[in-house]
Amino acid sequence: MRVKNAVVVITGASSGIGRATALAFAGKGASVVLAARRKEALEHAARECESRGGRALAVPTDVADCAAVEELARRAADHFGRIDIWVNAAAVTVFGPFQEVPLEDFHRVLDVNVRGYVHGARAVLPYLRDKGRGVLVNVSSVVAFAPEPYAVAYTMSKSAVCALGAGLRQELRLAGDRKIEVCTVLPATIDTPLFQHAANYTGRRVRAMPPVYPPERVARTIVRLARAPRAEVIVGPAGRVLCLLARLSPRVVERIMASYVDRAHLSRKEPAPASRGNLYTPAPDTGSVDGGWHGKRRTAVRRLVAVSALGAFAVAVAGLRRRHL
Repeated sequence: MRVKNAVVVITGASSGIGRATALAFAGKGASVVLAARRKEALEHAARECESRGGRALAVPTDVADCAAVEELARRAADHFGRIDIWVNAAAVTVFGPFQEVPLEDFHRVLDVNVRGYVHGARAVLPYLRDKGRGVLVNVSSVVAFAPEPYAVAYTMSKSAVCALGAGLRQELRLAGDRKIEVCTVLPATIDTPLFQHAANYTGRRVRAMPPVYPPERVARTIVRLARAPRAEVIVGPAGRVLCLLARLSPRVVERIMASYVDRAHLSRKEPAPASRGNLYTPAPDTGSVDGGWHGKRRTAVRRLVAVSALGAFAVAVAGLRRRHL
């Protein structure tokens, strides 16, 4: 699909990966429809998109509300005449021991991260089927394959996103809709405001777990998928190694992730009060692409160290498996 002049709807567009993706498409001459809960942040992002050469429409939307997502699709089609690409990127998260996270907070993560994606897919597929072609991109995470502790709701939601993509691809193929593509993107840790905005019941400050990659990297991947769709794409070398290890030796990866999350994801020195984060009320700012985790400056060294260590571990695991066969 040609990206120039394409009409692209992006949820979660007020910050992070969603905002970076909107800017990337706008820079290629696409018309972008930005959706999130924060009106001011969306309008600010829309102006940025227009400054990069794209046309933009901001539509405040809570993706957990099915009717609101259907209205988003209708407004996008009415304003620009069609929908070519839809990117489900909205996400929230909560950190805390499984039994200490309030159930309503647990449910809210699933409402946004799973039902929100279902709402997006159901809203856009009729428009894509009317045209006979189009691309749906769902943003998952490497934790779908390598789960982590203290974020069970988020991990579950990202596994569900992978299942949604696989099921839709099969149904579309059986229905003969072979020019409608469904792609799943699985980023490693990305430098976004997600961690500052997270609900938190651990008593410890949440940090981005290194190695950290810039959101623009995910945005470029999504733009490439619109042009040349693939079923699933992992973003970040450390993520690719981690997913490979999870397939080779899932129990070992569980132990590694448990220890690494406890040491690197949650600060031992910085306490944090219990907070619902942005689960129910959007953050009171104009949004930003990055979260200040230095994904651009520090990634190279951390990536080299992490990938080298994980690569060595993969070789060791593979050798052990061969000896036991």
